[in-house]
Amino acid sequence: MRLGLRLIAAPGMLALSACVVGPDYHPPTPAALAVPPIYSVAPDLFTQSATTRWWNQFGDPDLTRLEEAGLAANLDIGQALSRLRQVREALAQARSAAVPTISASGGYTRTQSITAPAGASLSGDSLTSAAEAAYQVDLFGGRSRAIEAARADSEASQFDSAAVALTVQSTIASTYLQVRLLQVNLANAQEARINQTDNLQIADWRRQAGLIGQLDVDLARTQLAQTTATIPQIESSLSQAIAGLGVLLGQGPGALRAELAQSRPIPVGPAGLAVGIPADVLRQRPDVRSAERTLAAATARIGVAEAALSPALSLGGSIGTGSGTLSSPFDLITGQAFARIAQTIFDGGRLRSLVRTQRAATDGAFARYKLSVLVALEDVENAVVALQAANRRQIQFDLAETSATSSADLARQQYRSGLIDYAALLITENLLITSRNGAAQARHDRAAALVQLYAALGGGWTDRDAIPDRTDNG
Repeated sequence: MRLGLRLIAAPGMLALSACVVGPDYHPPTPAALAVPPIYSVAPDLFTQSATTRWWNQFGDPDLTRLEEAGLAANLDIGQALSRLRQVREALAQARSAAVPTISASGGYTRTQSITAPAGASLSGDSLTSAAEAAYQVDLFGGRSRAIEAARADSEASQFDSAAVALTVQSTIASTYLQVRLLQVNLANAQEARINQTDNLQIADWRRQAGLIGQLDVDLARTQLAQTTATIPQIESSLSQAIAGLGVLLGQGPGALRAELAQSRPIPVGPAGLAVGIPADVLRQRPDVRSAERTLAAATARIGVAEAALSPALSLGGSIGTGSGTLSSPFDLITGQAFARIAQTIFDGGRLRSLVRTQRAATDGAFARYKLSVLVALEDVENAVVALQAANRRQIQFDLAETSATSSADLARQQYRSGLIDYAALLITENLLITSRNGAAQARHDRAAALVQLYAALGGGWTDRDAIPDRTDNG
């Protein structure tokens, strides 16, 4: 027993005096990443803060239900969680190397022999047991750096999962907005078809009465046919968008057709968002944080590679017992302890090349981290510009829709009264369709720009929030 305690305690005492090779990691400063103090676009209209469950800001129950279902059942998120579990197990495996390895064995043998010619029988029992302990002392911190790298990999994988969830959330929202836009376009086309059918009947009655010629009838029939031809195309695009939503929710393509059959307005969303300062993306964007953790892991692996250049000390020992009878299993007790030190003398420069390789990998990880930061800043600025432009476009298209509706109503009355020909009515009808579809597109674009901005800001995600845990407890 005392020997076993010494074998276990000795590595711990040696570890206290061990040194850790390799550079200590420090996150790069915003200046080193070329992060500007402010955005180049002025977000003067953005006053509302981004929230974690940002889709609630649109006030649309259907969107909220779809987003929650997507977080729970999306298959891309499921794959990300599976990868996260694997990386976490890799961290557990790295930590297990920091404790001694203890094994035990035992055996029992019974022998029996018969001597000739008397036929006398001889028998005997043999009982053995043994316990072994082995430990490699972390003299130069190679194991500590390996655990540090595995921990950073685990954190990076967690941020990767959050980034996948954010992508899924924004894709669900964008597809849902497209569904509502297509429903508005379909309703506009169907209403236009009704009006144009009435116009064709009026034109045909007036031709029969000799008030107009065949030209007005042909123009009315052409316009009606063109409008009618757009309806199947819109219906096909709508069906595809709903099918895509079903797949995003881990369901069959037709699972949401009944749920989304009722047409609803395009969600408006909040007036704006507080984009903060550019340095916020280092904290809010999960993909940026994943890149930073990957850089930390690469830096730690330099220490792992450098530790391989130093001597390796292994400690071990064993205790064994043996007996010829079952009644006294500890007749013979033996024990041994050993210490072994190994050092690579010549390997053709392989180990030093591994150190240089890892340093190059760390430089590459820093470049990827910096690129992810700059791309994130670009995403925010592009989203801000898109939202500002969408706001201006929506104001103008709303004015155009109001004016086109008024002029089309007036033109229909004048046509029925015979005050204008069908060519003049045709112009106002086409302007009405264009204005209504343009206004719907502008409302969609504004909502889509909000989704884009939420995603660019990281969706309000923080490390205190987590996507739904679908892992088992086994």
